[in-house]
Amino acid sequence: MEFIDLKTQYRELKTSIHERMERVLGHGQYIMGPEVFELEERLAEYVGVKHCISASSGTCTLLIAMMALGIGSGDEVITTPFTFISTGEMIALLGATPVFVDVDPDTCNIDPAKIEAAITPRTRAIMPVCLYGQCADFDAINVIAEKYGLPVIEDAAQSFGATYKGRRSCALSSIGSTSFFPSKPLGAYGDGGALFTDDDHLAKTMREIRVHGQDRRYHHSRVGINGRMDTLQAAVVLAKLERFDWEVGRRAHVAARYDQLISAACPGVVTPCVLPHASSVYAQYTLRVDVRDELSKALNALGVPTAVHYPIPLHLQPAFGYLGLKEGAFPVAEACSQSVLSLPMGPDVTEEQQIFVVDSLQKTLQGFA
Repeated sequence: MEFIDLKTQYRELKTSIHERMERVLGHGQYIMGPEVFELEERLAEYVGVKHCISASSGTCTLLIAMMALGIGSGDEVITTPFTFISTGEMIALLGATPVFVDVDPDTCNIDPAKIEAAITPRTRAIMPVCLYGQCADFDAINVIAEKYGLPVIEDAAQSFGATYKGRRSCALSSIGSTSFFPSKPLGAYGDGGALFTDDDHLAKTMREIRVHGQDRRYHHSRVGINGRMDTLQAAVVLAKLERFDWEVGRRAHVAARYDQLISAACPGVVTPCVLPHASSVYAQYTLRVDVRDELSKALNALGVPTAVHYPIPLHLQPAFGYLGLKEGAFPVAEACSQSVLSLPMGPDVTEEQQIFVVDSLQKTLQGFA
């Protein structure tokens, strides 16, 4: 059993993927070819915004977004410590300071009630992360941002396809950013990402930054980066869009079955909390359990692959040691990092596989009792 099964998906989409990729091989426009612009148009329509700007990765998109907002040395960006390092890494790379805010204990997303206290005269943006496939509480976040005149960047690397109060992820703030890393709900066969906005000026700026700051060939209106998405990766994502809605529905079905099976067999295990006004794409199906490390090791020995997203919060990572933050600074994030455990998840997980996973989980937990 695989933690993420991309092979079954490939078999289902093989013909379309090959046709799309062969078209690129035929025209030979491997950088910024027509598939890139087709993908941007399709994704903007899907999300419901005016502009989509594709890029080379979901990490690169965060960098481009902050560059477009003029964030740099001496500035502060508010975000969560419970996320993959790229969120804080890109802030630091620009010379700005990540200012962490603790998370909600139920969703593991940033706690809006704690954001306002973290705002200072140097705050330039708020960057919530939509962890595990569920959007953060953007209405509450946007109210605070509007009060202080701050842009909001949605780090939606894990939540593309999710909804929040009827709106799609990546259409909930000033700029939406997502990733097409292969394991994401909508993944390429390499790195890729995209930015979303309704702001014409920001869209123009981000497009220029993506291509070395060019506003036209060999004329550089600003300092930029090489952040372009490969045409072959765009072709793969276009092919995968064909069954993406089905996959989102299947992920919800698989998650609901996990919820039911685990609640019946393992009453002490906390299953994912999805709020009533939201839907999740379950980029991960993540439990909260005691004795997490021992449980993970035992499940792996039984043939059940697991993962931990994430074992060390950013404020305790050596890379951010210069911030001087110690254990206990963000107790909820720290507690989450010690208890979260992700099980195999994807649209092609079968009922038989889920029964095997939950039976193994039940037996292991009983052995610990």
